[in-house]
Amino acid sequence: MKRPTIADIAQRAGVSQGAVSYALNGRPGVSESTRARVLKVANEMGWRPSVAARALTGARAGVVGLVLSRPPSILGAEPFFMELFSGIETALKPHACALMLQMADDQDAEIEVYRRWWAEGRIDGAILVEVHVSDRRLPVLEQLGMPAVVIGGQPGVGSLPSVHSDESGPVHETVEYLAALGHRRIGRVAGLPHLVHTTVRDEAFTAACARLGLPECVTQYTDYTGEEGGRATRRLLSSPDRPTAIVFDNDIMAVAGLSVAQEMGLRVPGDLSLVAWDDSQLAQVVRPALTAVRRDVPALGSAAARHLLSLLHGDPVPDVETEPARLTARGSTGPLT
Repeated sequence: MKRPTIADIAQRAGVSQGAVSYALNGRPGVSESTRARVLKVANEMGWRPSVAARALTGARAGVVGLVLSRPPSILGAEPFFMELFSGIETALKPHACALMLQMADDQDAEIEVYRRWWAEGRIDGAILVEVHVSDRRLPVLEQLGMPAVVIGGQPGVGSLPSVHSDESGPVHETVEYLAALGHRRIGRVAGLPHLVHTTVRDEAFTAACARLGLPECVTQYTDYTGEEGGRATRRLLSSPDRPTAIVFDNDIMAVAGLSVAQEMGLRVPGDLSLVAWDDSQLAQVVRPALTAVRRDVPALGSAAARHLLSLLHGDPVPDVETEPARLTARGSTGPLT
């Protein structure tokens, strides 16, 4: 069935198209009884204002945009994003606001999507994730005047407000815990090296190892996938001075690392301890269950969405740091035996 138009509503309600326009847009010029009849007919016919029409009148779209530079398959594999999106939706739903999500190949493609959405009036604002050290999106959105909130951006990264959690403290806590168990050689399987949160964790990892007098701690960089995480784990465990503990930047890679360790005949945790950043059901159902750096990811998404809504209402929005992550010890870590 074709989408109902103002002309269709006018014909069924028995009024002029002008009267329908006045009634639907809340403008004077029609009686209250006519307005009520028009609204009733419009609702029965399933009429909704078009995005293009709303853009021309300057009305809000009731939509928040988020573009992710990842393969679409990652959404079905990485719990972090599902939890983040659920938090965003939880905050948007009471305000009848929707989340529009699109995947892109790189930051240039992301920028083009935001430009198009903003020019066509499809979104009221945006939530940015995975901030780069040299992020090309930030100055573009600032120039467009698009309301936006950054998840994970550290204070001082552009003028857009950020919602972030402490990335440094949990790294120090994790390294201290592993050192207390007697581990001297600690490896790390990290994510993408150009992301801000990766560089913060890099600096914290190096500083923690140096402070505790540990040998040089080796980091392998990946794309966050299980395949790359497993490959990086195999490289670490095949080295002459293999680590006795490995910290992973997400749960998917940690599970892959556990599989590789078992494949190589290593006992977890007797020969090797493993820690995952970001807890999930996946980290808890494997055996042994993974020790994890646990943070409230849905709360991170909800905070970003609430701050963007405040921004849309013209309220001042400062940078916000959510509750820090905490290390949750499980069966994948222990002293060497």
